[in-house]
Amino acid sequence: MATCIPAGSGTLQFRVTNCKGNSCRKTALASDAPIARFLQKDLSWSKAVSKVPQTHRCAFSAPPFQKNQKLFKVISSCKVDGPTRCFDFSVIGSGIAGLCYALEVAKYGSVAVITKAESHECNTNYAQGGISAVLCPSDSVESHMKDTIVAGAYLCDEESVRVVCTEGPERVRELIAMGASFDYGEDGNLHLMREGGHSHHRIVHAADMTGKEIERALLKAVINNPNIFVFEHHFAIDLLTCQDGSDINCLGVDTLNTKTLEVIRFLSKVTLLASGGAGHIYPKTTNPLVATGDGIAMAHRAQAVISNMEFVQFHPTALADEGLPIKLTKLREKAFLISEAVRGDGGILYNLDMERFMPFYDERAELAPRDVVARSIDDQLKKRGEKYVLLDISHKPKEEILSHFPNISSTCLLHGLDITRHPIPVVPAAHYMCGGVQAGLQGETNVKGLYVAGEVACTGLHGANRLASNSLLEALVFARRAVQPSVDCMKSSSLDMTASNLWPRPAMPLSLESNVTDKILPMTKESRTELQAIMWNYVGIVRSTMRLETAKQKIGNLEAKWEECLFQHGWKPTMAGPEICEMRNLFCCAKLVISSALSRHESRGLHYTVDFPHLEESKRLPTIIVPSSTVNSTWSSRQLHKQPMYQDGIKLCHNTIHINR
Repeated sequence: MATCIPAGSGTLQFRVTNCKGNSCRKTALASDAPIARFLQKDLSWSKAVSKVPQTHRCAFSAPPFQKNQKLFKVISSCKVDGPTRCFDFSVIGSGIAGLCYALEVAKYGSVAVITKAESHECNTNYAQGGISAVLCPSDSVESHMKDTIVAGAYLCDEESVRVVCTEGPERVRELIAMGASFDYGEDGNLHLMREGGHSHHRIVHAADMTGKEIERALLKAVINNPNIFVFEHHFAIDLLTCQDGSDINCLGVDTLNTKTLEVIRFLSKVTLLASGGAGHIYPKTTNPLVATGDGIAMAHRAQAVISNMEFVQFHPTALADEGLPIKLTKLREKAFLISEAVRGDGGILYNLDMERFMPFYDERAELAPRDVVARSIDDQLKKRGEKYVLLDISHKPKEEILSHFPNISSTCLLHGLDITRHPIPVVPAAHYMCGGVQAGLQGETNVKGLYVAGEVACTGLHGANRLASNSLLEALVFARRAVQPSVDCMKSSSLDMTASNLWPRPAMPLSLESNVTDKILPMTKESRTELQAIMWNYVGIVRSTMRLETAKQKIGNLEAKWEECLFQHGWKPTMAGPEICEMRNLFCCAKLVISSALSRHESRGLHYTVDFPHLEESKRLPTIIVPSSTVNSTWSSRQLHKQPMYQDGIKLCHNTIHINR
């Protein structure tokens, strides 16, 4: 099965062909239709973009390394009409997926790790619960697979599920060998927790700060690797892509150094997107501020296929600041997560009258999957007119609570709440994107030379709802699986260095007077707040067709108003600024979520709509957003630069790469 997406400025078409031997059966053809859905037996994530017989790539020889005295190694510029840095591999993102991949491909060439803020500021660093893996003799791969598929409302790609559940344990052992320190029981074995949706104890953890420990171990290894160069405070603006016939090739990325406000161009033979999710399309999210959907938006603008964006996971239990004894003096930038492990360890949910309610919604009660628990809490809040519910773990021994949840207990105590004696006020918050850039079993996309791993990717593992603690596992497995095809691609590639001049460079708004930027930035901040409010009110846990259509119209009007205001004040379409680029990406991702949600006429997993309240077996299909004409698209959906064509001067060396499946 191969997905063929001819790209161009006119009407685009999406074609799926089923090729066996020399015969091809055309299964679908939709002219200029951005969304299509196909039966899993005809199109699964693992097959849709994986079985590409060959890829044509560009390559070059990287310059010798130079080091400075900073903590992280930095390569000197290869100047080609502006700052250009050249590497074998560019990695966008410094979480678990990006760093694991970087450490492996660094054995074969030079690696740039490009990260938006400090290297530790990523979703991985805030992951509390742990990594799920079959490490107990009484557990099995089949059991983990079943739990994943049930939680995913049977929309998971079975091949992807099998790969992750089978290879996961070895990836976890490699993390331990690298120096990650997890909790052990008195018997000397790893202490395994149980979380919602899991039938066994299989969550490897480091108290309630698992992500922070993993990030620490990986960053230490990266710092000590002479082939890896970390670029902090480099905001990825757009991927550098060129068109070769019906193929789109990725040759690197343009970034903005947010400290010096200088545009830095990275040319590379292979690019890995590991930039995380888009939690900040909502006002309440557990994600750090950097999670504005940059990778998904960049990939969409580069004509990558996007899948399943309607499935936004709302974590059932974020700390509800309204219920704390000591009120916050200012709003949090991100919601504080109360780990799934609290419920897995025996935590009970109550309404404000201390009535336990989860058994009335699901026989698994507090151990039901996240989508079920979040909807149940949402229903309680709406029926009772309350702002939060209570999660109680105080019936457990004090020493056990403090041992298992030191971060949660200390954070709550700062606000006057002793969780060993009193219940925790909690409320759902946007947490994880189950959709993203469509990926094959080796992290490959339909854009040649572009690979994806982590939350930015849609591998089919999560289906319509992610099982708790499967995210870090997926990132580990797919980061590793992307290594060999990436190395093959790198070794078979060549690039004329003058290619750097083929893309116009994004411009900084230096020509704008300060009074103009003083108007643009507050207006952008207001637009961001309004977009988040629209998404929360109309595209939340419970949806309806009318509310989704309203959201579509409101966000369309908001985006048009924002763009008009920008350009009236002198902003040019080729200009880049941190706040403006984030706003573009938020608009892009919000529209992808709404379009996907409107196309799904059933309720499945995280997508619940009152107009189609039941699960329909005939609609057990992935949602696919394909590239369409850019003629009528908004600024947020277009690259800042014009994509060069093959005949424009890029010299592609047509080397064949055979990807083993």
